[in-house]
Amino acid sequence: MGALTGLLYACLGVYLGGWFLGHWVGNFSLLLFLLTLVTLGYWLAERFHFKPAREAAAARLEREDADRRSSLARKGIEKVDGNVEEAKHRLLMQPWWLDWTAGLFPVILVVFLLRSFLFEPFKIPSGSMIPTLVVGDLILVNKFHYGIRLPVINKKIVANNDPQRGDVVVFRYPMDTRVDYIKRVVGVPGDEVSYLNKELKINGQPVPTRRLGEEYDDESMGYRQRFAEKLGPVEHLIQRKPDMQPFSGPHYDFKFKDNCRYSAEGAVCKVPPGHYFAMGDNRDNSEDSRYWGFVPDENIVGKAFYVWMNFGNLGRIGSFQ
Repeated sequence: MGALTGLLYACLGVYLGGWFLGHWVGNFSLLLFLLTLVTLGYWLAERFHFKPAREAAAARLEREDADRRSSLARKGIEKVDGNVEEAKHRLLMQPWWLDWTAGLFPVILVVFLLRSFLFEPFKIPSGSMIPTLVVGDLILVNKFHYGIRLPVINKKIVANNDPQRGDVVVFRYPMDTRVDYIKRVVGVPGDEVSYLNKELKINGQPVPTRRLGEEYDDESMGYRQRFAEKLGPVEHLIQRKPDMQPFSGPHYDFKFKDNCRYSAEGAVCKVPPGHYFAMGDNRDNSEDSRYWGFVPDENIVGKAFYVWMNFGNLGRIGSFQ
């Protein structure tokens, strides 16, 4: 069993190493699920086989020592050398391969349940959500706000709230569901979303926007126009680059592409049932629904709501809209 455990850890190391070096895209939810199952198997084996076997061996040693002392006592020998306590302790000790598997099961199980059904951490990898979220922000995502979903397959089993305009959501990228994206919901099912000449309209009505001036953008090393935009009850910041062309056309063929009309000024899309139109707050530096289409409800992971750490700027910690 020790050799088997060593082999499993070697496989885990190869998988994590290849993931870190970019040789393949990892699936942390699947990995955590498999680790939970494997450590559960070891925990059950420890609980019902290995631990009782060690306890039985220790009890047998103790009985044999008691029998030996009793036999010697009958012969008039009262003082007997030897102490079985150290030997018992060694027999009862958990081997390393159980300590590093069965011993970790409760911790892995708690992490798996918390991450699957309550809150999941993510790291912001790009500047598409500037100024709301910046590269390096470590955020928390509420996994139950939009309903309870089965881990790994992301199948909704209990409905809760539906995503609303203005929500910042994490979802599985429709072009590659192994990758997680974060954007803001702009259009819900049935909405007609237009983004023409950098102006956002929902169902023909301009989204209220206030200009706030210019701010320096560290990522692009230039100044960008900042605005306060209000989607439903949510007012949030966006930024635009005035000298950039408003749209370069869709990048992919996607489901319900016929729901969209494209021109040099931008795009107009009718959101189909069970789907959402998502955009980044960094409007001129965000590959979003304008380019790859709609986000299916089954791809939704959860609602982002809190920056719990940014090692480069502790002032970033806190909730956001």
